[in-house]
Amino acid sequence: MNNTEAIIRWLIDGARSAADTQGVLGELCGRLVCCGIPIWRVGLFLLTLHPHIMGRRFLWKAGSAVDVNNAPFEAFQSDDFRNSPVRRVIDTGISVRRRLVDKDCPTDFSMLRELREQGVTDYLAVPLSFADGVVHGATFATQYSCGFTDAQIADLESFAAPLSRAVENRTLRRTASALLDTYVGNKGGSRILAGEIRRGYANTIDAAIWMSDMRGFTTLADQLAPQTLLDLLNRYFDCQVPSIVDQGGEILKFMGDGLLAVFLLDPGGANAKKACNAALSAAREARVAVARLSRRLASRGVLEFGLQSLRFGVALHLGQVLYGNIGSKNRLDFTCIGPAINLAARIERLTSKLGRTILASDEFARQCPSEFVAVGEFDLPGFATTRNVFGLKDEMERTAR
Repeated sequence: MNNTEAIIRWLIDGARSAADTQGVLGELCGRLVCCGIPIWRVGLFLLTLHPHIMGRRFLWKAGSAVDVNNAPFEAFQSDDFRNSPVRRVIDTGISVRRRLVDKDCPTDFSMLRELREQGVTDYLAVPLSFADGVVHGATFATQYSCGFTDAQIADLESFAAPLSRAVENRTLRRTASALLDTYVGNKGGSRILAGEIRRGYANTIDAAIWMSDMRGFTTLADQLAPQTLLDLLNRYFDCQVPSIVDQGGEILKFMGDGLLAVFLLDPGGANAKKACNAALSAAREARVAVARLSRRLASRGVLEFGLQSLRFGVALHLGQVLYGNIGSKNRLDFTCIGPAINLAARIERLTSKLGRTILASDEFARQCPSEFVAVGEFDLPGFATTRNVFGLKDEMERTAR
């Protein structure tokens, strides 16, 4: 068995020594160099199923670690990508080779001129065909004075099919993880991939709870065109989600104009104060962002129909929730339920009545005592006794003015 056959066997066996696509490419290139193929640069270009990313590029260069870059959807339509060998390979499924060492070699792709200036003498792009029929691409370039030999080109092309299988397995898992993170959240997605998918499987956790809702949404939904309403909702959630995520929170659910998120506590609750401060910081950042968006929308005339500004309310609570799989046999949801969630929802409804943006339960306010003041005791639907509710001091001062 020659060295190239050993590489093929390694790929067919799943490239088990490499944990991810980045590792597969790095180890593959090391093996190619060891068997005498004079590669200088090797790239993998993989299309992906992701709401914001068109694809990923993995690039190895001699003497460097594998570099990974994400490409937005706009990149797929750019002139540079449309006129590239990789796009040609993806569209046709046919390899492209250019022996730049030959004086009469066509430079029909703009990037070939750049490679020639970098001393590249030979270039090969090959299709990587996945089982679902989608074609991706791999490229190989050398600076060796004579370029690749025909035998080396044949070897590189023979790697395409087994390399596709090794990369596809890792890509599918990464895609599944990315989609789960997008639709059920990072922690929920990790639990699902770990096998926590049985209906009724749940565990009890302590968390700081965020419940928010847009005011006047029903009026907007009745009056705005559907696409305008959808665009407004997305921009409105963009005012909240980044702050929640940056502060360590987990988005659990969007419910029309409502949002449910949690900031999980460590076992024993030693980080309760930290989690509550993180949730409060996120709420304050969201308050500023929504106000900024409201001013922009008002200046464009989007806020009409009797609405003077875009406003929302946030309820913050600290409590115990049931976190797990709920639903029917054929449709499950990974979410939180329990009295603590219900209490947060009831407090959120008070924000409009009290003219407040941020309200908190007694349990939450005790973790941030210098930030809150009591605003009263309230009978909340579904709860047998009245509950103390707290508001931010800075909102009380603004109300007084």
